Amino acid sequence: MHVKYKNIANAIMIAHKPSYFIVALFVLSVAVLATAWGFELIGGYAPCPLCLQQRWAYYFAIGVCMIALLALKLSMRKIALVLISLVGFFYLYNSGLGLYHAGVEWQFWLGPAECSGAISEASGSLIDRINSQRIVLCNEAPWRFLGLSFAGYNMLISFGLAVLSFAIALRGYYFN
Repeated sequence: MHVKYKNIANAIMIAHKPSYFIVALFVLSVAVLATAWGFELIGGYAPCPLCLQQRWAYYFAIGVCMIALLALKLSMRKIALVLISLVGFFYLYNSGLGLYHAGVEWQFWLGPAECSGAISEASGSLIDRINSQRIVLCNEAPWRFLGLSFAGYNMLISFGLAVLSFAIALRGYYFN
């Protein structure tokens, strides 16, 4: 029997088990975090407080994707669907946070007051520690490519991952 698909996305979602897409969501989340850590540790781009906050959704998604895969393995389809929907909402929130951060960088609005470096526990006087800290401000984009900063790319990536999460959840009736 030949079935005509209205679009390629439907064909792809039908042809593969959603567990593959959950694994893809997991891998993409790990890849984004690895890239962020690479820019930080290898590239020397210190994150501001908003940058660090934007990583939370990825950490959350990694853990929840593992739990959702376990739920699928244990035939708890509804729990897996709820978990992946929750990941979608976290990524949607994160996309909004990225938009907010990009707006702060473009000076469209003010950022949070705590956008400064933390004081370390090093020995010495408080003034010496304050003077030695590298302050990372949320309103200064340290890097741009094609006009977008890290926050702008995070907004786009998070939105894409939210769409993927919701697509997996909405097509949940294909779970085996």
